[in-house]
Amino acid sequence: MMELRYSSGNVISSKVHEIGILAIGSHLENHGAALPIDTDSKIAAYLALQASLISGAKFLGILHAATEYSYVKHGIHIDAQELAEDQLVPALESAKKYLNIKKVILVNGHGGNIPILDYIEEIEKELEVKIIFNNKIVEIEGPHAGTGELSMGSILKILDESRLSEHCDFKKYPEVGMVGLKEARNINEGINDGAKALEKEGVCIDTELGSHLLETAVEDIIKDIEKLVNG
Repeated sequence: MMELRYSSGNVISSKVHEIGILAIGSHLENHGAALPIDTDSKIAAYLALQASLISGAKFLGILHAATEYSYVKHGIHIDAQELAEDQLVPALESAKKYLNIKKVILVNGHGGNIPILDYIEEIEKELEVKIIFNNKIVEIEGPHAGTGELSMGSILKILDESRLSEHCDFKKYPEVGMVGLKEARNINEGINDGAKALEKEGVCIDTELGSHLLETAVEDIIKDIEKLVNG
C-alpha cells in the first residue's frame, strides 16, 4: 500500500487531511441587475477554496442545490430535507469513503440554507462524521444583493458595474435588499429591518469593505479548521 506523506507541503498539521471543506450556496437566485444568479455559490466556493489553500484541508467542492424559507421567493430552491438527503449525505459519504474525511466544515453563502441545520446531528450520527456549519459570511454581509455582496462581487470580478444604476429599481428587481418581497418582510423582522436600511441608504461599491468581508470569513473558517485539528 502506498505510504502518503501527510506532513509534506504547506499544511497546518498532518491531521488536516482528515478535514474536508464543502461549500453550500445557491445557484439559481436573483441578485438584482449587477450580480449573477449564482452569487452566493461563487462566494461560498471562493471562501472554501481559500481556506483549503491556506490550511491544507481538502476542498470538496460545492453542493448543486440550495434550500430557502417558503416565504422568500426570489429563486429556485429545493426542500431542506431533500437538500440534506439527496445532496449533502451522498457528498459526505463519498468524501469519507475515498478521501478518509472524518470532519467537515460546511461553508454557507446563502442565508436560506439555515434549515439544513435541523438535519446535521442526524447526519453526523449516520455517517460518523463531525460537521461544523460556518455561516460567518451570511452573518456579516448585510442585506441581500446590497453593498456587502456588491463589494465582494467587485473583488471577485463577478459584478457588472455598468448596471449598478438600475440595481435598486425595486419594481424590476424586488429581491435587492428584499425590499419588494412583501411576504418575507411581513414575516421576518430581520429581513424587514435590512430592507428599510437599504431603502434609506441605497447601495455602493466599497472594495475595502468587500476585501474585509472576504478576509474575515476566511479567517473564521481557519479557526474552525484549527478547532477540528486540535479537537
